[in-house]
Amino acid sequence: MDPVKRAEELRTSILKQVGEYYALTHGAPAPFVPGETRINYAGRVFDQQEMINAVDSALEFWLTWGRYSREFEQRLADYLGVRKAFLVNSGSSANLLAFMALTSPLLGERRIRRGDEVITVAAGFPTTVAPMVQFGAVPVFIDVDAGGNLNPELLEAALSPRTRAVMAAHSLGNPFDLDRVVEFCRRHELFLVEDNCDALGSLYHGRRTGTFGQLGTSSFYPPHHLTMGEGGAVYTDDPLLARILLSLRDWGRDCYCNPGVDNTCGCRFSGRFGTLPPGYDHKYVYRHFGYNLKISDLQAAIGCAQLDKLPGFVAARRRNFELLRQGLADCADLLQLPEPTPGAEPSWFGFLLTRQPGAPFSRNDFARYLEDHRIQTRNLFAGNLTRHPCCETLREGVDYRISGVLEATDRIMNDSLWIGLYPGMDQARIDYQISVIREFIQAQRARVTGK
Repeated sequence: MDPVKRAEELRTSILKQVGEYYALTHGAPAPFVPGETRINYAGRVFDQQEMINAVDSALEFWLTWGRYSREFEQRLADYLGVRKAFLVNSGSSANLLAFMALTSPLLGERRIRRGDEVITVAAGFPTTVAPMVQFGAVPVFIDVDAGGNLNPELLEAALSPRTRAVMAAHSLGNPFDLDRVVEFCRRHELFLVEDNCDALGSLYHGRRTGTFGQLGTSSFYPPHHLTMGEGGAVYTDDPLLARILLSLRDWGRDCYCNPGVDNTCGCRFSGRFGTLPPGYDHKYVYRHFGYNLKISDLQAAIGCAQLDKLPGFVAARRRNFELLRQGLADCADLLQLPEPTPGAEPSWFGFLLTRQPGAPFSRNDFARYLEDHRIQTRNLFAGNLTRHPCCETLREGVDYRISGVLEATDRIMNDSLWIGLYPGMDQARIDYQISVIREFIQAQRARVTGK
């Protein structure tokens, strides 16, 4: 038999068997038993197509950035409505790449230099801030609103002659007030980077978050809106920033050939660059001191299958949020419940619960009760990053700056936690979470009233 035909027959057979394997090993999840089955705050949701795509990519054995990566980047850009999306190996790398793009000499006088300031928040994930510190820029922390989002009323007070950008996350999928933040950045000629890692699929006045600033970032770690196991992306509508992102992601090179391709530019051995010899191989000309942040094509293959499910994932997150919000509405005397930002349709990442002032329990009391009842909880990430050991070697007022006071940030650090609402949760799990929380609140009321 013709080897090519036989190889194709084998491939078809293997992929069919992968689907059968999925059905036997993952297709029938164990039934939910209230009080016994652990309810994770998040998790991967997949079917046979992710496994088939992964094996299909493995059979090709291309391994690095390839056809699935190209497909994913184009489809993600189309979904967001931007010109370019670039896959990277994590959401943290996405934030690193986005920030470092703003330091490129190609941006001229607008670029961020060491000692310049970037307005951000301390009530978030540390890798939103880490690139600033690592580069030598100065994060300027402002307080948040009750939901953990950047408070736009505090932006003007944080501004200084050294301010070059605003970089902050849409907390737990709920967009911050983009109208006011975008207007502030426009008026002061600042870059805006949206950490969209918790908010893929969120809308603000009908437009997708991550597309209002010059740069947006996503994470594809398993708890997030779609997963590749590890992975992330940076996206932009700006052609110059796209060129910079590609260079920095791919070793800092000036060449833009895809892996395995030569001479896309048509001047591989005829260009002039810096003081290099004329005709120096363009594939080895470096425009930046860059990185290798690419993802494997096997991971991108999984991501392509996940993209097909993204609209359903977003709808499930919104549905589960509404079920939790309605089911816990009468607990608002002791628990502050989350509210969407006006004009926003969040693709919720989690359901934030904050003890009301004077409530007869601590956040840790509440967390222990939920965990004892097999409901996984999470704090709102760092709570207040400036209080963590990583800041002990930094000098306040020099390496970072706090504008005003972080009162709401400290309240979140002390009094908030969140529970899950990811698409893998069915009605029974949502109802169980509601019933356990209501039981806890009823017991706390009884402590106060003696009834």
